[in-house]
Amino acid sequence: MMKTMDLKGPEKDRLLKELKERGTVDFKDYQDAVQTILDKVSVTGDQALLEYTKQFDGIDLSAKGLKVTEEEVDEAYSLVSEEFLRAIRLAIDNITDYHEKQRQNSWFTSSEGTMLGQKITPIASVGIYVPGGTAAYPSSVLMNAIPAKVAGVERIVMVTPPNKEGKLAAGVLVAAKELGIEEIYKVGGAQAIGALAYGTNTIAKVNKIVGPGNIYVATAKREVYGYVDIDMIAGPSEILVIADASANPKYVAADLLSQAEHDELSSAIFITTSEDLGKAVAVEVAKQTAKLERKSIVEKSLINYGKIILVKDLEEAIDLSNEIAPEHLELCVEKPFELLDQVKNAGAIFLGHYAPEPLGDYLAGPNHVLPTSGTAKFYSPLSVEDFIKKSSVIYYNQKALEKVKNEVMTLAETEGLTAHKNSIKVRFE
Repeated sequence: MMKTMDLKGPEKDRLLKELKERGTVDFKDYQDAVQTILDKVSVTGDQALLEYTKQFDGIDLSAKGLKVTEEEVDEAYSLVSEEFLRAIRLAIDNITDYHEKQRQNSWFTSSEGTMLGQKITPIASVGIYVPGGTAAYPSSVLMNAIPAKVAGVERIVMVTPPNKEGKLAAGVLVAAKELGIEEIYKVGGAQAIGALAYGTNTIAKVNKIVGPGNIYVATAKREVYGYVDIDMIAGPSEILVIADASANPKYVAADLLSQAEHDELSSAIFITTSEDLGKAVAVEVAKQTAKLERKSIVEKSLINYGKIILVKDLEEAIDLSNEIAPEHLELCVEKPFELLDQVKNAGAIFLGHYAPEPLGDYLAGPNHVLPTSGTAKFYSPLSVEDFIKKSSVIYYNQKALEKVKNEVMTLAETEGLTAHKNSIKVRFE
């Protein structure tokens, strides 16, 4: 099921090209349809949201309205288990604690009549898109909302599509309530992005939109960028595991499958220095796949983008990983901390045999919204910094300005900007 390769010459280039292009989507194929939806939302507002919800989600919410009620939230609590509540609250504590360490403060310096600084201000309002319908992802609520809360965002809005009964997943509602999110709307798709970007009578516009969605949601986010800020356009999920002879093949196989089950475009790459381990992992992957509920998705993912790669040493493994720049990187080796400094490109790095990727998805604390498709070479995980703005602060008194006036005027004159020069000059005439 997973192809075993010994990367030499063109094989390596072919693999890198294949991985980079696997999630490539021509957004132009969806642009016209999405723009039609966005235009209608911007003109008719709530009416468009109700019409599209009926058309795409098969539910008429004109009588009940789009906003989730307190009664619906209370019902959600009655539907989840005590085990779920304990788990979600522990996850909230861990994720909050981690993101608290990312807080940034304003700073100022002063010297001889000057004061310079940087003022930190939270973004005023943020919209969180959470996939819904037949799916339920409480973890998406936590990972997108918690850094916004820690940053100090005052208004957090959540949108998610309803199921055929016009309801939202209980776990998603409970997660939102536990975080104090009061504005929750039963709307999804490109129309939800339009509502957040342009505003309607029911849903006031926001300044930034975050959260994953299907191709229509992703296209809509691209289209509204500029009216509002967005986080990133995520590609298919990916995991890369580097292991030596100390690794347990059952663990490695299970971790590879944890990402392969996301969708048929997910990639699962295993790089090892041990040919015996490579064979053992291949056997385990086949054995464990047979027992999975999402077996057909996993099989297609592994056939297309599952690789077992043999390398001569761990240095070669790290070099290849840095070229791939995976979303998730596991170092299942005897001495993982010795390799950490060599890792240059990865969304999240999991060290050792007892830090599997799902730990990061749900509970450890770091954010699971990560760069994909090689963008870890220049993008970072979602963080508190994504929800703040930085303003430069400058103060000079008359004496301090007089000391540098000639230099400022010289530079302005060099650029041919006489009004700039005059702005300084008039203060000393």
